[in-house]
Amino acid sequence: MLNPKGYGRECWGGNPANMDSLSSKRGLVIIPAYNEAQNLPALLRRVRDLYPELDVLVINDGSADETEKVVSQFPVRLLTLPCNLGVGGAVQTGLMVASQERYDFAMQMDGDGQHPPEEISKLFNALSQSGSDMVVGSRFLDAEGYQSTPIRRMGIQLFSWMLSALCQVRVTDATSGFRIWNRNAIEVLANEYPEDYPEVEVILMLRQANLRISEVSVNMLPRAGGQSSIGRMEAFSYMIKVPLAILMNLLSKREARSPR
Repeated sequence: MLNPKGYGRECWGGNPANMDSLSSKRGLVIIPAYNEAQNLPALLRRVRDLYPELDVLVINDGSADETEKVVSQFPVRLLTLPCNLGVGGAVQTGLMVASQERYDFAMQMDGDGQHPPEEISKLFNALSQSGSDMVVGSRFLDAEGYQSTPIRRMGIQLFSWMLSALCQVRVTDATSGFRIWNRNAIEVLANEYPEDYPEVEVILMLRQANLRISEVSVNMLPRAGGQSSIGRMEAFSYMIKVPLAILMNLLSKREARSPR
């Protein structure tokens, strides 16, 4: 079970979700997509086959390819942004929909095929059983499946160490975009969501809001096709800018608490 503070490293196993429990709640799967026409068909087909009771919302983040056309061929919801806002703006758009339409939980998964739909049940089970407000799917709890490139793993370890220290909770996969939120977290993040480095900063934001966070072990896959928008140089830049963003977040919160 959870530690006394109500958050921590929890691994709830890979048993299929309790379908009665799942069908009794309204869930929204948010898929931010930028030029993912090649990868989305297989992903959407599998999600719909496995979890017909879940609503799926694809946020087309100003794609220049045929993402919009491809998604329109599936029984899912599509929201096309007029320009590319980045993953932060795309996910917040989905969370605003989840908030306004009173979904019980919302889940983020990437459109590039790295997050197997078969693992959705692990996140749902963990959210249901752990008492957490957000559950992050971690590649590194059991070190199985695709582990990313060496330079990215180094960055992830750095960010995870920083968040573990700042949040007083063990974080092993700070940049994972495979995560699930309950209504408490949805309301917080629909109102305010980081733009530049959202996966890392969201963990800090929710802990600052006194919400509970845990992880569950998941398997991930290499990108199914196409190229990531984060190249080698962008990865180096990311490693420098994320700690600065965390520092600025802490300083702004401290200034807001200081007496005038």
